[in-house]
Amino acid sequence: MQEQIMRKLFLGFIHIHILHHAKKEPFYGAWMIEELREHGYEISAGTLYPILHNLEKNGVLKVEDRNVDGKIRKYYSITQLGEEVLEESKAKAYELFKEIKE
Repeated sequence: MQEQIMRKLFLGFIHIHILHHAKKEPFYGAWMIEELREHGYEISAGTLYPILHNLEKNGVLKVEDRNVDGKIRKYYSITQLGEEVLEESKAKAYELFKEIKE
């Protein structure tokens, strides 16, 4: 039960983390899974890819197919709307953190 609650709480942070990296440089899904793992988030491809597809559908990410060693790999990058959403999310998260850190 506790794990389900924690997973729901941190899902928003995962979205912000994804947008943060998409702004820095395009990434592919397997890389993002490893990046999130380094920060303590155990997320499977079955969880990550629906998140990425929804972010794309909502217009905050865009996808580019690239040929890497003969395989097509999808790279995700941020859109202008995504940058606006990221900045607003960071500001709101900062306000919350300031309040709850005490």
